[in-house]
Amino acid sequence: MKLKVLFAITCLLLATGSFIHAETITIATVNNGDMIRMQKLTGDFTAKNPGIELEWVTLEENVLRQRVTTDIATKGGQYDVMTIGTYEVPIWAKQNWLVALDDLGPNYDVDDLLPAIRSGLTVDGKLYAAPFYGESSMVMYRADLFKKAGLEMPTAPTWKFVAAAARKITDKGNEIYGVCLRGKAGWGENMAFLSATANSFGARWFDENWKTQLDSVAWKNTLNFYVDLMHDAGPPGASSNGFNENLALFQSGKCGMWIDATVAASFVTNPKDSTVADSVGFALAPDNGLGKRGNWLWAWSLAIPAGTQKAEAAKKFVAWATSKEYLELVASKEGWANVPPGTRASLYNNPEYLKAAPFAKMTLESIQSADPKHPTVDPVPYMGVQFVAIPEFQGIGTAVGQQFAAALAGTATVDQALQNAQRLTERVMKKAGYPK
Repeated sequence: MKLKVLFAITCLLLATGSFIHAETITIATVNNGDMIRMQKLTGDFTAKNPGIELEWVTLEENVLRQRVTTDIATKGGQYDVMTIGTYEVPIWAKQNWLVALDDLGPNYDVDDLLPAIRSGLTVDGKLYAAPFYGESSMVMYRADLFKKAGLEMPTAPTWKFVAAAARKITDKGNEIYGVCLRGKAGWGENMAFLSATANSFGARWFDENWKTQLDSVAWKNTLNFYVDLMHDAGPPGASSNGFNENLALFQSGKCGMWIDATVAASFVTNPKDSTVADSVGFALAPDNGLGKRGNWLWAWSLAIPAGTQKAEAAKKFVAWATSKEYLELVASKEGWANVPPGTRASLYNNPEYLKAAPFAKMTLESIQSADPKHPTVDPVPYMGVQFVAIPEFQGIGTAVGQQFAAALAGTATVDQALQNAQRLTERVMKKAGYPK
């Protein structure tokens, strides 16, 4: 009798789905602040999707890029959702490595995505990654230090002004450094900053015939300017500093200026984390009067590898994390100033956000002014502002980044770094069959 009762209960539970195991999706993401916050808020997602559990793999930027690239190229299948950027999406989509995201639900409102961000994630009219946050780069500075030094930051500064101001406000005895810039080697770390900066100096990676240009006068001027400025006005150990390290330095009051991703604005103005929150000002990325500013264009986005067996569950998560509703969730928990920026037009039409985020206008202007189709002063055969949108660039950029980090650290001269960078880039491009 007891066996019959137990059998009947078992059948009932199976019929109602109570014995069905939840589906676990594995998400690879970068250890930036907005992604850390997302993990803390995913109880909202799992409550709405009780049949889906989440497993997180959170990695430093360079490590994340290496891991997800290896996994998707080898069809490793470790991840169901990947955090990737504007560089990878079109290249991987053309290789059929990504699932098209043309069905994220009736309420997703894909047309609300900012055109500059959406276009970089779209191939043949289909969206292949959903932007979690979008960014350009700009100057963040200590208005109190500028006032003390009798300086006034222009809305659109030149590199000459930035360099002079950085040297003037530097006070190494009190651990105040005039400027903090990326030095950590990596195609998306120091080379993101240096490539965008080089554009404003009139440099380019390749000429119209794909001939490598790293031995040009413009690149030499760029790297000399950067190394000299960092030696005079930068923090010690700068060749090890990437986005997160410079963020920590700025928040602790050790940087007079920081030129980096616009997404950092909410962190440096958050009094919970930043000791200088009430004295931060913003300006456009600098230029040299040549018609190009040193600002980039990027979106950290969520994509689904084609090899996943859990595409439908993954789509539900991607839709949740990049929706208007998610922005409202963050606003309800952390305030409007802390929502992920740079992805949706409706955010920049929201009076609550504009009131809470003094950096909103500058962020949007910076994003809209970046031109990945015409990134340089002289014509080039490639697209991309802080990267070259070809598969070979990930390896090239990382290797060149190591050479430039060595120049900053003083283990190589600028001339040596540029000569080595020229040779290794020429070698890779020749092997890859350029010009094609």
